[in-house]
Amino acid sequence: MKTTLAGGLCAVLLGAVMLGRTVNAAASCESLAATALGGTTITMAETVGAGAFNPPSSGGPAPRGFTNLPSFCRVVATLKPSSDSDIQVEVWLPTSGWNGKFQAVGNGGWAGTISYPALGEAIRRGYASASTDTGHRGANGSFALGHPEKLIDYAHRSEHEMTVTAKKLVAAFYGEPPRQSYWNGCSVGGRQGIKEAQRYPDDFDGIVAGAPATNWTGRAIHSVWVNHAVHGDEASFIPPSKFPVIHEAVLAKCDANDGVKDGVLEDPTRCRFDPKVLECKGADEPSCLTPAQVEAVRKIYTPVTSPRTKQVIFPAHEPGSELGWTTMAGQKPFGIGLDHFRYVVFQDPNWDGSTFDFDRDAVRTEQTDGGLINALDPNLNPFFARGGKLLQYHGWSDPQISPGSSVAYYKSVVDKLGGAAKVSGSYRLFMVPGMAHCGGGDGTATFDMIGALEQWVEHGKAPEQIAASRVRDGKVDRTRPLCPYPQVATYTGSGSTDEAASFVCKAP
Repeated sequence: MKTTLAGGLCAVLLGAVMLGRTVNAAASCESLAATALGGTTITMAETVGAGAFNPPSSGGPAPRGFTNLPSFCRVVATLKPSSDSDIQVEVWLPTSGWNGKFQAVGNGGWAGTISYPALGEAIRRGYASASTDTGHRGANGSFALGHPEKLIDYAHRSEHEMTVTAKKLVAAFYGEPPRQSYWNGCSVGGRQGIKEAQRYPDDFDGIVAGAPATNWTGRAIHSVWVNHAVHGDEASFIPPSKFPVIHEAVLAKCDANDGVKDGVLEDPTRCRFDPKVLECKGADEPSCLTPAQVEAVRKIYTPVTSPRTKQVIFPAHEPGSELGWTTMAGQKPFGIGLDHFRYVVFQDPNWDGSTFDFDRDAVRTEQTDGGLINALDPNLNPFFARGGKLLQYHGWSDPQISPGSSVAYYKSVVDKLGGAAKVSGSYRLFMVPGMAHCGGGDGTATFDMIGALEQWVEHGKAPEQIAASRVRDGKVDRTRPLCPYPQVATYTGSGSTDEAASFVCKAP
């Protein structure tokens, strides 16, 4: 899970002046160890001095990013909502400058660890914060084999139990509950946030869900689809050294579609690129594709489809994502997807994906989940009815979770709840041109979603656009507005194409 920020420092400093408070704790940090919480064992409650925190896994001096943390009360606890549960959580409570609010932070992949960097970012902004390992240790899916309760903990229960526990500790420490509660996560953390809105609508006032793995099973099937495309036979494999060649050909074909030639596709769904233009005229060379490689690229750009029903199972990678194709089109299958089949669907640690049937096995995969991990329920009305706000974002060049999955989920909610006009007051989706998975890429991938969400929840100011920047070598070299889907940033025809002021958000 990666947090993206733009201009956040000024906002944090201003917020500290306006909202920060001297904490007159109702309880000492150390006394929290005796707090009575059902099904919870507090194993540590200690004050950490400013700049003194060192993550348990660092094995040396504190990494950069932790040395500037404020002083906080660190509470470590184990939650056991079932007989097979072993959920580790940490709750961090600033000892001064608390902004009166709570922010839970999400995980990545199969989790299995506390999200320390995200916790640090939250308390730097004055939040009380919490993170969980989701009920197991280790960044793979092996924990799920033979442990259905642990799979439930990973799927959604750990986040909810953590949130309930953390709010009680906030109230005990500060003598008052948080004024607002937020969720902030990307990838699996994005899925966790949307799952919270679906299953536990009272937990949060606002949710930031980045690149969410809402269709967890579809992404797993997609990973096998791409792997089959490049390993159907030896001739199909595309050396990673050719990915930049494909990317440059995509830009040559489609970069100017949005009226600005800037190395980024504003809306890659408008790109009609045929990789046959790169087909070798003779022998295989580094600058061209063999006929088998051309077909492999075409399949990567093609949605996963049931051979029997022709129904789309999962959207394809978009043009512009080529520089990240080693994630799924490398030598080995994508590990997160492979683990889902090994430990959840087929329950065979030796399963390798070579025999996967995109009709029979795809149906089995979705039926096995039954909505447990997937976060595809479009009925967000209970969350919206109590005033909840959802900000979702996704990079158009994401090579791990195809961005079309976010568009598909957004559209399902719009359809379920009666149209975009009824949804826009509670839910907005921001697609980020050129951004890879949760950050990076050639686009303006630095922005402050939490700041935008605060304005929406606390002041009723819905985000009409969100300021974003591209940072290279530590310096901002481009700014753009991010626009609520389906609007796109459109060049006005005058001014620098590297400045946000030269763009307006318009429907395509």
